[in-house]
This record gives sequence, C-alpha cells and structure tokens, in this order.
Amino acid sequence: MKKYILMLAFVFIVLTSPVRAQEIGLQLYSLRNQFKTEIAGTLDLVESWGIREIEGGGTYGLPMDEFKKLLKDNKLKLVSVGADYNQLKDNPQSAVDNAKAFGAKYVVCFWIPHEDDNVFTIEHMKEAVSVFTRAGKLLAENGLSLCYHPHGYEFRPYEGNTLFDYLAKETDPRYLNFEMDVFWVKHPGQDPVALLKKYPKRFPLMHLKDRQHGTVGNQNGRADVETNVVLGTGDVGIGEIMREARKAGVKHYFIEDESSRSVSQIPLSLEYLKGLKTLH
Repeated sequence: MKKYILMLAFVFIVLTSPVRAQEIGLQLYSLRNQFKTEIAGTLDLVESWGIREIEGGGTYGLPMDEFKKLLKDNKLKLVSVGADYNQLKDNPQSAVDNAKAFGAKYVVCFWIPHEDDNVFTIEHMKEAVSVFTRAGKLLAENGLSLCYHPHGYEFRPYEGNTLFDYLAKETDPRYLNFEMDVFWVKHPGQDPVALLKKYPKRFPLMHLKDRQHGTVGNQNGRADVETNVVLGTGDVGIGEIMREARKAGVKHYFIEDESSRSVSQIPLSLEYLKGLKTLH
C-alpha cells in the first residue's frame, strides 16, 4: 500500500508541474547563421544543450540521408516541418512527402501571402480557410497534422472580433490547428493566456520567445529581431503562459530566438524554463 501511495504522489507531482517534465525543443531558425558555416557542429551544439525535439524543414544543402544521420547521431527528433502557403495551395502532396521524409508529425505554415504589410483583409482569410482545409484533409489522411503560425496581421479587427477568430471558427480542428508564437501574439496587442483559454486544444505547438521591455508593437507582422531576449526577462509573461499552456493542451514547445545573441541566450532560456518546473 505504501508503495502504491508513493507512486500516486509521484504521478500527481509530474502532472501538476507547469511543464510536466515536457521536452523543450528548439526551432532551428534560431541558429540560421550558424548553419551557414557549420551544420554538424551546430547540431552538436543543440545536443549539448540537452535538447531532443526540434522544428525545421530543410537539410541546409545536405542530402536527406546525411542530414537525418546527423539528427540521429545527436538524438534529435524533428517534430514539425515548415510548408509554404503556395505549396499547400498548389501541391499539398509535396508537403506530405517532405514531412514523411523527415519523420515529422506536424506541418506548419508560417505566412499567408499579402502584397502590402498594411493590407490584410477578410478575402485573404477566406482563401486561407479554403487552402488550409483542403491541404489539412490530405495531411490528415496521411497521419499528419497541419498548423498555422500567426504573425500578428491576423489579429486585425473583423465584425467585433478579429480575422484570426474567423479563421479559427471557420476551420475544423481535424484539419487545421495552430502554433502559437507568444511573441507574435503579444506584439499585435493580444494576450497569449487569454487566447489559449479562448481556443483550448487548438494550439498543439508553441514558440517560446520573449520581448524586450518597451518594444512598440504593431499588426503588420514585422519586428526587430534584436528585441528577442532571454525567456523570463521580457514583457511577454512566459511563466503564466507556461502554466496555462499545459491546461490548454500544448504538446510541443520550441524556443525560437531570432536575435544575433541566440547562442548565448538559448542556454539561459533553458535554465529559466527548468526553474518553472518547481512552480505550482
């Protein structure tokens, strides 16, 4: 009986931890400059940080088999891969093939094309609903999940809500869900915690990124990458987000640091996240 009680206590602690011993992954775009000169060494660096899950989509010019061997050697699992909007629109099968080649489960679209930063309308979003639904059905038939990653322009007002609300309500979660980049929710003036509560289970993926205090936001999807700071030192509210993310059904977390200081900042961000495991 005592052994049984101890086991239950352990399970309770794990399940109530804000990050549940959840793997914290990395979006490889964080190290785009390092990959330009050293691929194997950069993946070695990722492994040295204790990271096991990654998000990417390319091989940086290496043959697929060679790149996958480097991932295996460094115990790195590619969870999600990127797909261009026009690829999903014109040739979604190619996105399926790419994801399967990498062994990824998720395909993420990061941008809905629009010619003018200041003009993003309901017509853009209506087309996106159609594109994502058609591609998402094909991906689902192949055991894959499609997600869209907002960048801020989607939160422009529309009929008392936002264009993002339209996208969320007009799409079936069987075929489209979302990757929340907490920076790109905060930057256009939204609350990441409130959005997680509003759409539980619709954000299986999350980019963890903090923003320098005093940064002026906008709704055009643009920002100075140097405003990316160590997690927990900015104004996004990472601690509260992590507590809500568990309840909202986030399954995979990826640090994304786009600044020129990413190599020095990522280990500090990891240490901050480890500290959150002791919170209740």
